[in-house]
Order: sequence, then C-alpha cells, then structure tokens
Amino acid sequence: MSSNTTAGLPPPRTSGSDFARLSRKIADAGLMERRPGYYALRITAVAALYVMGWAAVALVGDSWWTLAVAAFLAVVFGQVALLAHDAAHRQVFRRRRASEVSGRIAGTGIGMGYGWWQDKHTRHHANPNHEELDPDLDPDLLVWSQDQARAAKGLPRLIGRWQAFLFFPLLTLEGFNLHVSSVRALANRSLRHRTLDGALLFVHFAVYVTVLLWLLPPTMAIAFIAVHQALFGVYLGSLFAPNHKGMPILTGQDRPDFLRRQVLTSRNVRGGLFTDIALGGLNHQIEHHLFPSMPSPNLRQARAIVRRHCRELDVDYVETGLLTSYRLALASLHRAGAPLRHARVPA
Repeated sequence: MSSNTTAGLPPPRTSGSDFARLSRKIADAGLMERRPGYYALRITAVAALYVMGWAAVALVGDSWWTLAVAAFLAVVFGQVALLAHDAAHRQVFRRRRASEVSGRIAGTGIGMGYGWWQDKHTRHHANPNHEELDPDLDPDLLVWSQDQARAAKGLPRLIGRWQAFLFFPLLTLEGFNLHVSSVRALANRSLRHRTLDGALLFVHFAVYVTVLLWLLPPTMAIAFIAVHQALFGVYLGSLFAPNHKGMPILTGQDRPDFLRRQVLTSRNVRGGLFTDIALGGLNHQIEHHLFPSMPSPNLRQARAIVRRHCRELDVDYVETGLLTSYRLALASLHRAGAPLRHARVPA
C-alpha cells in the first residue's frame, strides 16, 4: 500500500527523503489503515439524508416551503460530493474497482462527471497551486496571480478588478459550472469511460428534472433548481476556498520536493467535530495532500505527527481559523486583480 497514492497518481520516489521519514511515522501509528465502520456509518447517514430530502420534496409539494428543502438538499449534495472525493482517493476501499464504482455512484447522485473530476483533481494533487500545472488555477473566470491579471481578456479581465468582492456571489454558479464542465468534458476522446459517464449524467439530469416537474408546478420547480444549485455551489466553493487560496503560488520550474510542495501550498483550518463534518476532513488539508489515501477520520490524529515533523525541518505549517482562511483567500484575490484596477481604461 502506498501512503501517498492519489486518484490515479503514482507515488513519488521518496526513499530516504524528508517525506519518507514522515511516512514511516504515519505508518507506524497505523493511520493508513482503512476505517470500514466509520465509512459504513457515514455512507448510511448521507444516503438516508439524501432519501429523506427527496421524500420531503414530495411531502411538502406545492408550497414555497419546498425551497427550504432545496437548501437542505444543497448541503446533502455537498456531503455526497465529499464521499465521492474520499472514494476517488481510495480512502473508503483499498481496491481500484470498488473505489471507482462507489465514486461514480456518488458522482451520479449529484450530477458530476466522475472521470472528468478525477482527472482534474489528480492533476491538482500532483502540482498544487502551480500556476501552469494546477487546473484549479486556470484563469477561466477569476485570475489567481498578477501575471494572469495582466494577460487577462474577456470575462476574467472584467471580473478580475473586483473579484474579491464578487467571489462568494459567483459561487452561486459553481453548482451549474460543475454540471456544465462534466458535460463539456465528454467531448474529450481521451477521457476514460466517457460513454458511461455520459449515460450516467443523462440519467441524473433526466430524473432530477422529471421528479421536480412531477411534484411541483413549473415556476416552483425552476425556483427549486435555482435555490438548490446556487446553495450547492456556495457550499462546494466554501469547502475548497480555505485550502490553497492565499498560499504561495508556484511558477515555471518551481519544483520543491514532495513534502514541501504539498505543505507550503496548503492551509489547515482549526476546529472541532463540527468542522470535520462540515468540511469532510478537508480542513486537515496539509495531511490530506501528504497522504491522500488516508481515511479522513485519521487526518486529525496525523496532524500532530505532521506538525511536529515540519517543525523539526523548519518547514512552515500554516493553520488558521475558518473565517481567517476566507479573509486570506479574499485578500489574495484582491491583490491578484490589482493590475486590472490600475490599468488605464482604453478610450
């Protein structure tokens, strides 16, 4: 078993390295062992909430109170996304096939193309916060560095001026973006299992829309979709924004060793059990990036070992509160957009 295997990413060669020594400490503590009981309970709970949410839509029916159910299902969809994430990293099952099947089932439940997301997320883990190599830093709508701001055109150039103020409002579109990106990726012939992913996406959208139009008047169904997808997007964005935004961005040939590449570009969020549940363990982002296949309930225990190891190596280990993490992320976005605010407006 490799302690640093991410979704489809081969482990780096780290024999005798700073990471190898840390990996032995983690293995000796038994923190790479699977947690079947935990995941059985978590999957059962999330599946029950998913069914309860749709049952509530049927029971509430033709009432504007159904929008409250839409908000509830937005949170449940976020929890399903977190389970898909854990499955893709083989935190739930040791075997690839079981991980892929469970990940696809979870992805289908929220309208996410599993193959597209797995490819994107694997590339992110390989090069977190690298301006040219991390797909999460693509300037498709926002700019993440001042160099990207200077080269920006179209929407990124328009939005980038005030993107820090627009960030959370724009997250209301993230749920829709997840679906659109999943569908667009089907045109990529190199995407593995794209026919299967396409069929599953079609089933999700067909069932989703049919059920809502069956249970609700058209106007209310549209309002339900708007509220549900908008809040789902805000939840998704709020899960991932604290992790890397505002941390150092690598460029060009910046290629520190594996341990420093993962630690220096990631940020942990302090908190207790509620934070672990709400963020799905991603609040322990440093430990997750170092050991992507570690079951999420073990990340909190790994934190003390990793933090001590980093202190011995004099490697910065960044940990903040949740609100502070958002403040740092927004401040970073504001700095990145500075060249656009200072640029002369063409006549």
